[in-house]
Amino acid sequence: MKNILLCFVMVCLCGGTQNSYAQFRKYSNEFLNIGAGARGLGMGGAQVASTADGNAGYWNPAGLVHIKDFPVVNFMHAEYFSGIGKYDYGSIAVPLKDQKRTIALSLMRFGVDDIPNTLYLVEPDGSINYNNIRSFSSADYAFLFSYAQMLKQKGNKTISFGGNAKVIHRNVGTFAKAWGFGIDAGVQIQAKQWKIGVSARDVTTTFNAWSFNFTEEEKEVLYLTNNEIPVKSTELTAPRLVLGGAYDFKIGKRFNLVAEANFDITFDGRRNVVISGNPVSADPRVGVELGYKHVFFVRGGVYNFQKALADGDTLNQKKVWIYQPSLGAGFKLKHIGIDYAFTNLANQSNPLYTHVFSLRLDLVKKEKSTSGKINKN
Repeated sequence: MKNILLCFVMVCLCGGTQNSYAQFRKYSNEFLNIGAGARGLGMGGAQVASTADGNAGYWNPAGLVHIKDFPVVNFMHAEYFSGIGKYDYGSIAVPLKDQKRTIALSLMRFGVDDIPNTLYLVEPDGSINYNNIRSFSSADYAFLFSYAQMLKQKGNKTISFGGNAKVIHRNVGTFAKAWGFGIDAGVQIQAKQWKIGVSARDVTTTFNAWSFNFTEEEKEVLYLTNNEIPVKSTELTAPRLVLGGAYDFKIGKRFNLVAEANFDITFDGRRNVVISGNPVSADPRVGVELGYKHVFFVRGGVYNFQKALADGDTLNQKKVWIYQPSLGAGFKLKHIGIDYAFTNLANQSNPLYTHVFSLRLDLVKKEKSTSGKINKN
């Protein structure tokens, strides 16, 4: 078990510490780092070790093997910046007949709609014509095709592996579009109440190939207003490694507490995080979930630790640690689960809060019994 985990981590580190890291854009495809599912967001994104539902395709595809009896569908919706930005996520995970393999498909969209296009606001004679204003959308899409397999299962010890093949599409109205491709991989180990997870994202380096399409009139407007006319380009996303450990505490017969800590390790240069280096930086995440009879849940987490100027201290330039908090709750009744998360978009002193809702549905088959009545499996 230790050899499998060690080999996996070494492969990920070798992929992330290549000499060409300076060519990567530090914040490429950032919409892929928002998260998936209100449970995970309510726990501050600390999920790589404990994720075991349909959202595992995002957090750690190895966790999909815990879906064994029937397909599971997940949906999530969130709005940012007072509804300006909209984020939607959906997935379906289907276990195979041997109950040791699971496949899944996930779709993410982050978009800003109804953006005013003012290229033709000013007429050639200098007059302003508001009727010339049109609107367009800027949207980012990701499609994840996931596969997970149980490598070893003995008693209460399990080792599973999973991978994603992802396709990325980004567009800005009719002006620009990009297509990208990448691969993720993950390992999850469970032994009694302990859980360990490793997820390597963009392990082979993900790229977006951008192309631009402007009419001659649009190019003329851009030229006359001293704007650069972009040309074809390639945007690279550096590998990212997430390490995590979780422990499931049993509290009496009715309660259980899951506590998890993750380290989000990047290889694209120095970042403003707790462990800041060049080229390797690490950002911790901590989350907890208290469950009652595996029906009702309350959650909390902290993440995105950064140093920033203290409020009102512009003279001494004193910096303090800030972080993003999150809270959440949820319940599950038979084959339906609803979760909610209340997160902060920036830090604990910033009022940019976001409400996140997600839904889980178990697609249970209905079969007729010998008496002619319908039974639910």
